[in-house]
Amino acid sequence: MTNPTHRAIEAVWRIEAARVVAHAARFVRDIGVAEELAQDALVAALEHWPRDGVPDNPGAWLMATVKHRALDKLRQDALHTKKHEAMGRDLDALEAHVVPDFVDSLDAARADDIGDDLLRLIFTACHPVLSTDARVALTLRLLGGLATHEIARAFLAPEATIAQRIVRAKRTLREARVPFEVPRADAREARMASVLEVIYLIFNEGYAATAGDDWMRPALCDEALRVGRILAELAREDSEVHGLVALMELQASRLHARVDASGRPVLLADQDRSRWDPLLIRRGLAALARAEALGGELGPYALQAALAACHARAHRAEDTDWARIVALYDALVQVAPSPVVELNRAVAVGMAFGPQAGFAIVEALAANPALARYHWLPSVRADFLAKLGRLSEARVEFERAAAMTQNARERDLLLVRANEMASNRR
Repeated sequence: MTNPTHRAIEAVWRIEAARVVAHAARFVRDIGVAEELAQDALVAALEHWPRDGVPDNPGAWLMATVKHRALDKLRQDALHTKKHEAMGRDLDALEAHVVPDFVDSLDAARADDIGDDLLRLIFTACHPVLSTDARVALTLRLLGGLATHEIARAFLAPEATIAQRIVRAKRTLREARVPFEVPRADAREARMASVLEVIYLIFNEGYAATAGDDWMRPALCDEALRVGRILAELAREDSEVHGLVALMELQASRLHARVDASGRPVLLADQDRSRWDPLLIRRGLAALARAEALGGELGPYALQAALAACHARAHRAEDTDWARIVALYDALVQVAPSPVVELNRAVAVGMAFGPQAGFAIVEALAANPALARYHWLPSVRADFLAKLGRLSEARVEFERAAAMTQNARERDLLLVRANEMASNRR
């Protein structure tokens, strides 16, 4: 997409794709078919908008288009199955803007206490019939509107693996006739962990876009926060739900300070903290307090929220309690070990105890295959090398990180850092 209209369509689709898929799924009760119908609506936009102009409300246009596609699909199914009378009643209801109940159990449908299509879409894609990896990949695809390569990057997995996972997941849901619904309370707990993971991956894609020309996609952060807040109302006694909401609120508070007037990235230590959103900070700290008040050991999201709270409470970067942050990372490594957590812990150790201490941890991670394509590894390594005065090596690592990232703004930032290493050597 190169002309302004096509760029507008791409931007609108990034924002509206999840709602369009969920809207279609409400009608056809099959997320694979719903995604195909949503793609049909996108194709229609590509055909009509360059000629007729971008609508005043492009999201509503896409919703109306996908609804018409869904109605056509249901009519075709009615003809094929010879169930004209029953399907006709459903179509009349749809035309009157009443959602038909295709769920096998009317009692289960009435017990669905959140009438939110996006939340239904998450829980459907996170059904236990799928593996955890498949649930997360499929929901990120549907909710975030992300391309397969972007999901693969989020998972640190090969693109072909993710593509196969998504195809198999949709086929499995269709063959298992999984209903499009929010499960009742007794079934929610088993599906909650992957739901939380998906919501946070969507938020992260908005907070630090893996590809494209923009450093962030705030609309994805907003969507993840909206769904997370709804989920927190549904699961009031789940500390991890409140922990996730706290984490997203606190991180979202920094969004305006993460770019300068030209849209260039601003790293945490250099941000103008007066631009952090005080309302989101208060909301985040309140959600963290709710998670802590529920008792028991904090889970991964609540611990990460506690980490974010350390930054939120520091009025200046130099006031940050790095020793506390290291202790929280030590706890996080115990409950949710991963090479990425270890990398972040290395940064905290370096801030608390000096660059040599952090660099030693990074060097131990260098051979980890899960980080082989993760650009933050050479970026963090470069930062430590710079602090240790090894500027030539730091430049090479910043350039290596720049070559690995798919985000244009991030690449520019890393190349600037690389050039600074060369300038400082003169």
